[in-house]
Amino acid sequence: MIFDPDAETRPWDEQFALDNDAYRAQVRYLFERSSFYQQKLREAGFDSPEAVGDLNDIAALPFTEKDEIRATQAAAPPFGAHIAAPETDLRRVFSTSGTTGTPCYLGLTARDLEMYATNVARGYTAAGFSPGQKVVVGFNAGPFVAGAVYYGFDKIGCTVIPVGTGNTERMVTAIQKLGATGISCTPSYGLYMIDWCEANGIDTHSLGLTNMITAGEPGGGDPLIRGKIEEAFGCSVRESMGIGDISLSVWAEDEDGKGMHFMPRGYVHVELIDPATGEPRAWEDGAEGELVYTALRREAMPLLRFRSRDHVVVTLADNPTGRTGPRVRCVGRTDDMLIVRGVNLFPTAIRSVLDGFRGDVSGMFQIRPREHGVVQAPPLPVVVELDSDRPTAPAGLAERMKQEIRERLLVTTELSFVPHGTLPRETYKSKLVDYSDAAGAAAGQN
Repeated sequence: MIFDPDAETRPWDEQFALDNDAYRAQVRYLFERSSFYQQKLREAGFDSPEAVGDLNDIAALPFTEKDEIRATQAAAPPFGAHIAAPETDLRRVFSTSGTTGTPCYLGLTARDLEMYATNVARGYTAAGFSPGQKVVVGFNAGPFVAGAVYYGFDKIGCTVIPVGTGNTERMVTAIQKLGATGISCTPSYGLYMIDWCEANGIDTHSLGLTNMITAGEPGGGDPLIRGKIEEAFGCSVRESMGIGDISLSVWAEDEDGKGMHFMPRGYVHVELIDPATGEPRAWEDGAEGELVYTALRREAMPLLRFRSRDHVVVTLADNPTGRTGPRVRCVGRTDDMLIVRGVNLFPTAIRSVLDGFRGDVSGMFQIRPREHGVVQAPPLPVVVELDSDRPTAPAGLAERMKQEIRERLLVTTELSFVPHGTLPRETYKSKLVDYSDAAGAAAGQN
């Protein structure tokens, strides 16, 4: 099914032409309403909307960084100088988790909230959710923006059973007693549910799940993770990716299962850039880069060239569903990247290697650096969990695995194996890099 055929099947060049008009209107709006962007653009040499130009000229504009949003909210609390609508027009205020100490607030008008809901409806319909379907949701409804997923399910017409994180017994009971066939959660939680059901004597196939959509972290599109979940529950797994400041379900995967489509067409413009230089990269098959977003019809807190720090690989293969445009698979975030003797390594790349060792390993792993920081000296310590049928590692497994990592990722590793069930199963996001063994960890050094 396609929720919004006109938008989702529109040729990419036609969408660009439509977005061009919306972009010029959004820039005028910023000059009129946002003191943050008035100052930012004028300091960059753009003193009027006409000077900014159109989407063909967007690469000349400065990026907006998350740290700038934090700084303006600290200086002009609670929303910062980039709020462009009266506070009385806000209908929802979400917040970040505040891992840096102070949460950032995200205000949405009714129109902004409708946009978030539409994107979720497009993305989750693509993933197989349908009107009348009973769905359990493993994301908390508030105060975090992930809770906006509920509005998208309302637009689809699903029967939503909110559960949230932290109570797997309640989740499984709801599936059993209410006959839910769909689930929305992180891929880590999907894996966690498998082990929880096994520990509690519940046959995962007996739950009757037909489809799962994962979000919140990379992994739902990884063949190893997807394969384990699909085999355990007998359901399809599709991946979605959002960014709270822009929208939920910015990217979502359909039944073709070969990458996520761009869902907020008409609402958001997306660029692909070189993460090191910031220069634009073409949307070509096999291209890699960082995603950058610009709001086109945002009222409360529009963002211009917002750096996501999400790194993706692009595919341009035709889609039999009729959806058009590039598809992506997220390979990681700048925040997670390590540099090992000059080689950039995203932790999720290790998992792609583990996929070739199914039956020997569970797919769970942790990188445990010896030093804090991005730059690491080889060999990089990696702890790998064995499969449930492997009490000990088969002879030669470590050497074969290290060789595969070295050949494919150009990184030398030091592997150690732990029994199945040793590494933590998370009910939200998995921690792939653990600095607890790093020098200075005990003293709390950074």
